[in-house]
Amino acid sequence: MTTTQARTVAELDHCGTRSHEVYTAGFYDSGWDYVVRSLLGKASRGGADAGEVLATIAAVEPGDRAAWLAAWVALGERIAAVGAACAQRGHRVSAARAYLRAADYLSVAVNAIDGLDGTDDLLPAFRAHCAAWEGFAATTHWPVERVDIPYEGASMPGWLFHPDASGAVRRTLVVNNGSDGSLSGCWCECAEGGLERGYNVLLFDGPGQQSMLFERDVPFRPDWEKVLTPVVDFLVGRDDVDADKLAVYGVSQAGYWVPRALAFEHRFAAAVVDGGAVDISRTWFAHIPPPLLELYQQGKSEKFDTEMAYGMQLRGGNAAQEVWQFRARPYGVSGYSAVLDAVSQYTVHDVAGRITTPLYITDPDGEQFFGGQSAELAGLVPGATLARFTQEEGASYHCQPMARELTEQRMFDWMDEQLR
Repeated sequence: MTTTQARTVAELDHCGTRSHEVYTAGFYDSGWDYVVRSLLGKASRGGADAGEVLATIAAVEPGDRAAWLAAWVALGERIAAVGAACAQRGHRVSAARAYLRAADYLSVAVNAIDGLDGTDDLLPAFRAHCAAWEGFAATTHWPVERVDIPYEGASMPGWLFHPDASGAVRRTLVVNNGSDGSLSGCWCECAEGGLERGYNVLLFDGPGQQSMLFERDVPFRPDWEKVLTPVVDFLVGRDDVDADKLAVYGVSQAGYWVPRALAFEHRFAAAVVDGGAVDISRTWFAHIPPPLLELYQQGKSEKFDTEMAYGMQLRGGNAAQEVWQFRARPYGVSGYSAVLDAVSQYTVHDVAGRITTPLYITDPDGEQFFGGQSAELAGLVPGATLARFTQEEGASYHCQPMARELTEQRMFDWMDEQLR
């Protein structure tokens, strides 16, 4: 027994203060609920520890944005220090697992900072996240190369993982991130699952994503074929890649980007989008009151911007403004009407019929961002497979955050059959 006396079960348990219905009731009545669910879902791949997550949120009151940010910074830094200590003592497995968790926790902190008016802390926080991810890459048992993918006179950063060090020619999975996720998150969502099944796996940052946005100030672009075609060109030029067995996985907003690219880039043998998106702008317009929307549609941009700023303060104050800034920043424009002009370009409605690649689309209950669009996309793409995920399976909400094992099993079984 240490000098500090252990607390009793009665002191630790708070029976009656939390309901067993937390899965349906939610951890928070805000977007933080989805963040918590996503972290817990990464636990099966080592991207979080459930106890660490739950202990962290237990101290954060709803709406306390400063406490939320501080909590994830503190947890991420603490677990990164564990990783460094383990690495120094030669415990590579322990180091890799700690670094991966730290990267995911610090990614939450990066997103929390990204919507703030003052973003002086953004780049340091992002670099702390990157340091944790690089610590993972340096200590994991999976062979990995850091690569630069040629892109419009410059490059996109990537990480190419291999199932072993043999250099054998293999089928290869390209992992296309969403709008605000991290490479460590993508690792948990599908990358390690691909390695276990014998795929090479390429993770990369495209325009508007992570390092391309935070360090190079390169925004999103709607014509994503201009992004994935250079990725394919890079891969087919390698001796360890089977050019006839390329697959691509797109998560969240990549449910738009991947189908858009597939309409023009036909060298993929199979594709998965988790889930599908036909028109990104619908979610944006759905939250604008009709009188304001009418101003925008009439082209009265200046008046629209003024009224939107006033409406933001009335509806949610700083919190509402932070959400808008967080979502708008990667599009590379400022002003409410300018952002909506940009977002309106992100639709595959008129090109989805050109897709010839076999396409698997997840479709969960309770999709809160692109409701109904998975089924709509499946209807536009000849021969697409629509995969339903249900609340009863524990697989509800955007990208099935707490059913990642089920998602991985279904999509990889399908992908394996396509590439067999």
